[in-house]
Amino acid sequence: MNSEPLVPASTSALRRSDGSALRVLIVDDEVLLLDALAIAFRSDGWDVRTTDRGLDVLVLARKFEPDVIILDIMLPDVDGVEVLARLRGGRKDSRVLFLTAKDAHADKIAGLTAGGDDYVTKPFSIGELIARARSLARSSANVISADADADWMVSGDLRLDEQNREAQRDGSPIELSGTEFDLLQFFMRNPRRVLTRDEILAHVWGFDFGTKSNLVEMYVLRLRRKIGSDDDPKIHTVRGAGYILKQSP
Repeated sequence: MNSEPLVPASTSALRRSDGSALRVLIVDDEVLLLDALAIAFRSDGWDVRTTDRGLDVLVLARKFEPDVIILDIMLPDVDGVEVLARLRGGRKDSRVLFLTAKDAHADKIAGLTAGGDDYVTKPFSIGELIARARSLARSSANVISADADADWMVSGDLRLDEQNREAQRDGSPIELSGTEFDLLQFFMRNPRRVLTRDEILAHVWGFDFGTKSNLVEMYVLRLRRKIGSDDDPKIHTVRGAGYILKQSP
């Protein structure tokens, strides 16, 4: 039902007031998606718990005290709106982000009216989902920023503003598409670590496009051209393993 916490792989500027990692509870009945989200959030430095049952949420919320709950609406036992109503009735102040295939305007209004803080529809970018979860966590009284420049991630002369989704190299702006930004963000959140093709697919696109897909290779090439040069490539290929972002001096 749930997973044990791992040591955070990133150095997030956001922390709980006791210094520990942000906590997220992910609720979805699609097992493959649940596993992919758990991997992605752990890579981003979160302490993660998961469940595929709405009835488990109240118990986990009480024991785990998550900063953010990612909640599917269409669950097999109790729908997400009812789960949220019970959470709010128990005065749980976790931020709640609905994740669902129901994208009708009326469904969004119902979810937000019930007390949800944000709403993401499937299919979606995992990078954007994490960015929204971090934005929600910032509004929690239990979460603090480690420094005044908390919205920026830095790797040598590369800088990413996560809140405004902007990138710079040596002070000059870099024009990135949404997917390119998500890819660079994933590299920068995993310094000095080789990222496999499957990890990148799961984090940036949210599902496996199949072994014949060249999406990762295509986007890595695009990103290389935008953030580096032939003489000074920032992203290196590790043959047979994956890719790694070079840590600039």
